[in-house]
Amino acid sequence: MRQHNSVFHELTKRVPWTVFDGLVEKHRADRSVRRLTCRSQLLALLYGQLAGATSLREIEAGLASQRAPLHHAGARPAARSTLADANATRPAALFAELFEHMAGAAAQSLRRHMRDATRILDATTVRLTGLSADWARVGDSHAAAKLHLVYDPGAAAPLQAEVTPATLNDITAAKRREITPGATYIFDLGYYDFGWWAELDAMNCRFVTRLKGNTRLENVIETIPATGEGAVRAERIGWLPERMARSRRNPMAVPLREITVRIAPAKTLRLVTNDLDSPAEASKPVAKRSFAPVARMKAQKARRAQPSSTASAGRSNCFSSGSSRTCVSAVSSAHPRTPSASSSMSR
Repeated sequence: MRQHNSVFHELTKRVPWTVFDGLVEKHRADRSVRRLTCRSQLLALLYGQLAGATSLREIEAGLASQRAPLHHAGARPAARSTLADANATRPAALFAELFEHMAGAAAQSLRRHMRDATRILDATTVRLTGLSADWARVGDSHAAAKLHLVYDPGAAAPLQAEVTPATLNDITAAKRREITPGATYIFDLGYYDFGWWAELDAMNCRFVTRLKGNTRLENVIETIPATGEGAVRAERIGWLPERMARSRRNPMAVPLREITVRIAPAKTLRLVTNDLDSPAEASKPVAKRSFAPVARMKAQKARRAQPSSTASAGRSNCFSSGSSRTCVSAVSSAHPRTPSASSSMSR
């Protein structure tokens, strides 16, 4: 009799089990485990996600009816209470590192064309129920966590994800990640750190972000006036202030390009990039592909916000859907940066 694998079996074949077993050993996640191993836990969670289960009881019932396929996959059915205990006590870093490995493997084809690779960095705060108050309490009013994402618009998928306390700054999470040499990074004011910008530049990366209102370019060497009625109103090339607070020397000691774009009849944004050569007017398909995912994320956050939350109402945002077509005006997929002699390819 001819054997046909189930869809679930075909999906689990994509999991790098050798890597997973190594991560289990690294985190000692199966130490003192008698019944439900980490492999069985992962398969149970995958089944619950793909089956659309709304409770652990549904997962338990579904797995109980698939004992034979689970046995061939090296797993066993999970009791509801056992699965609940595993979810509460097993290290979450085990599954986070597995996700990063698989996401990185999925993007290998894009790394061959690094000049076209784009990384969008963003973070969003997720409100939690009172059940999470013991580890995710924010003040005295509610519980929340923060999701940090690195999104690849070319693959239309996240490459890295990290869940942290809601009080962790966006730039702190970004500094813990490995920089992809030669890629283009797009981010907002949450990543305003000149030292980190200098690291990106040293790795031959391009970046595009906004300038704060109190940051002015000094020693401007070139000014390009606006022409026509396009979104770009002005361009100029100069340096960031040499000295920072407390007389510290600014580590970002290379020329930058400031681009002023108009997003409304009386509203403009000041963008900054270390790409001095690419045309300011990038193609609209590139802009749409790069910023559409972030625009959707911002819209979802706005819908989830409570009606009384008006602190951010009316605040301009480089990643809002209304300005997404202009924020990538300094990014060109057709003109890679020329590596400088001083660029370092090691972090």
